[in-house]
Amino acid sequence: MVPVYRPRPQIAPAMSRIVEESDSEGLGIVEYWRLIKRRRAAIAIACFVGLVAGILFTLPQTPLYRSRTTIEIQNLNAEFMKSKQINPVNDGSDSTVDVQTQIKIIQSDSLIERVADKLKTDGNFKPKQGLQNRFASLRRLLNLPTQNLVLTPSLTDLTVRQLPQTRMLEILYSSPDPGFASAFVNTLATEYIQSNMEARWKMTERTGQWLTAQLDEMKIKLERSETELQNYAQQSGLLFTGNTTNNERANVSEDRLRELQTELSKAQGERTAAQSRYEISLSAPASALADVVNDGSLRILQEKITDLSRQRADAAVIYTPKHEKVARIEAQIAPLQEEFDRQRTAILGRIKNDYDTALLHEKLIAADYATQSQRVTDEAGKSIQYNILKRDVDSNRQMYESTLQQVKEASIASAMRASNIRIVDPAKTPLVPYAPDMKANAVVGLLGGLFCGVVFILIHDRANRTLQQPGDAQIWTQVLELGAIPSAQSIRGETAYAPGGASSKAEISKKGRSGASRELISSNGKSGVISEAFHTILTSILFIGENGNRPQVIVLTSGSPSEGKTTLVSNLAIAMADIRRKVLIIDADLRRPRIHSLFDLPNEYGLSTILRERDFISQAELDTAIQATNVPGLSVLPSGPPTSSAANLLYSPNMAELLDRARAEYDLVLIDTPPTLLLADARVLGRLADGVVVVTRANQTTRDAIVAVTKRFAEDGTNIIGTILNDWDPKKSRSGYYGYHDYSGYGYDYATKEG
Repeated sequence: MVPVYRPRPQIAPAMSRIVEESDSEGLGIVEYWRLIKRRRAAIAIACFVGLVAGILFTLPQTPLYRSRTTIEIQNLNAEFMKSKQINPVNDGSDSTVDVQTQIKIIQSDSLIERVADKLKTDGNFKPKQGLQNRFASLRRLLNLPTQNLVLTPSLTDLTVRQLPQTRMLEILYSSPDPGFASAFVNTLATEYIQSNMEARWKMTERTGQWLTAQLDEMKIKLERSETELQNYAQQSGLLFTGNTTNNERANVSEDRLRELQTELSKAQGERTAAQSRYEISLSAPASALADVVNDGSLRILQEKITDLSRQRADAAVIYTPKHEKVARIEAQIAPLQEEFDRQRTAILGRIKNDYDTALLHEKLIAADYATQSQRVTDEAGKSIQYNILKRDVDSNRQMYESTLQQVKEASIASAMRASNIRIVDPAKTPLVPYAPDMKANAVVGLLGGLFCGVVFILIHDRANRTLQQPGDAQIWTQVLELGAIPSAQSIRGETAYAPGGASSKAEISKKGRSGASRELISSNGKSGVISEAFHTILTSILFIGENGNRPQVIVLTSGSPSEGKTTLVSNLAIAMADIRRKVLIIDADLRRPRIHSLFDLPNEYGLSTILRERDFISQAELDTAIQATNVPGLSVLPSGPPTSSAANLLYSPNMAELLDRARAEYDLVLIDTPPTLLLADARVLGRLADGVVVVTRANQTTRDAIVAVTKRFAEDGTNIIGTILNDWDPKKSRSGYYGYHDYSGYGYDYATKEG
């Protein structure tokens, strides 16, 4: 019983996407690096072109020399000689230096013109007859001007910048003449300092002249106001006394009024105190008054009276009121009580007298105060005008004294020409030009060439939609890849061939060890990298089944012509025969057959002849059509005479019968078919076979083509066993596969069984 092949499930799309994402994430940078390493020659050429371009860009340029000087702008001491008081302009030097303003002053046209005049005077401002471009001949060749250079101070060649975190300015000037550059920078710094001092001195001088004129006017005005004040004081009869404390004049009436006011306040206080004592003495008991209680003699009398009263009370308990002892005690109490009453009455009289005295004193002072107030009121009207004149005098005197002080300070300041700018590093004549910088331009050109080369290679690689390396077809189709066939040009010691192309009869006849053609390279008896690749693919096909079931009838096709289907069919069949299996090759390309020519077989009777038969295919007819080859175990069913109705013949029932007989007799049946995207032959045979193998060619088969082929077979329900990548160059692989070009030492001679 012939075993039935059950196709193994294809890789799930989800799993394939996971593999694709992991590959793209894990090998992204490595893939770029390998691509750049593989195309390093092109990148080296791009770098060399960029380097040469940078040098050629530098050579025609005129060398420029840059001279540099550094100046420091210090803060002015505004408190020195009180210069802040005589300067009407606040230049900002008392707090922070306005560096940006100073930079603009240095770059001003007036200062540049002043420097130019100075250079003309010194003889440094003239055309340099001997100063020409060092590449004058090259400039003439490029039709560039080579006339003498005229040295002219230019603002465009001047650069002024502030050094970070300092009060220092750096002045830079570029010129073709190094001597002129240094002379210009030094002259600019000197003239800037000189102009700064001149501006400050002129401003101080003008201020001093104006203050002197104002001082004369203020002096006349002060004298006039003092005269008017004295005349008015004499005419109004006002009397003033000198006040040594504040040097002012005080009015006598006002002084007297203030004295009376003080006395009146004191008298009112005394009268209030006496009045309160008097009113208390009238309303309160005499024994409760403070004057009575605090009097010493009354306190003694009170104590005696109290003691006698106690004795009388004690005697009254024992004796009768008329008893002698009681009468004697009462006789002692009576004079004491009289004396006590008399002194208490005297105290109350003194309280009343004190009150009357204080009241009278207050009335007298109040009368004097009222009289003096009237007098001061009368003089107040006269004092108003006097105070007005007096304030005018004081104001004029203060202004005069202040102006006099400023005039003195201005005269001293005008005699001093101080500057807050100093030169830190004077300019020196540069010995080496700073521009053009050949090294920098060469480096920029080199980096630019490197960048352009890498970008071009990456874009070119990404724009190439062909399959490049093993695994690409599996990524885009989710179909198992059976293996890859390296190109002979990439393998040292292998025979050169034209993949997928027709071989000459001379090449076909050469089947020895050293001259096998591409299609029969596995039959040369000696193992090589390419032969081993075919055996590897065959192993993948044999192991693709489960439980001993494997595909027996396999259709090999491709998307487009010249992708190596015939090469794969012939070499896989030879590899299968090498392991002592019976193999049949069916040439189903009824339009352009080639299998018979590879094995040097006649093609008068073959597949097309059998398919034209309407009846049952006899065993004799089949044996006549199938022809044995020089390879043991390998037979070929040629296509037969070419026909234009190939598609109709493949639909014949005889085709299915033929495959059933071949499956029963042979271990492996390989069917060579035309390209799938052009013809439907492979799709028809794929439904009858156990599976289809799609052949692709590196750098030729596009992703769209392989996707379209697998999609058509999937829509037909045809089992796709896998794909094979043909004509792959490992040395150009961007994933860095094993170097097959070094694999020639692993050869094995199948004929002699010697390695």
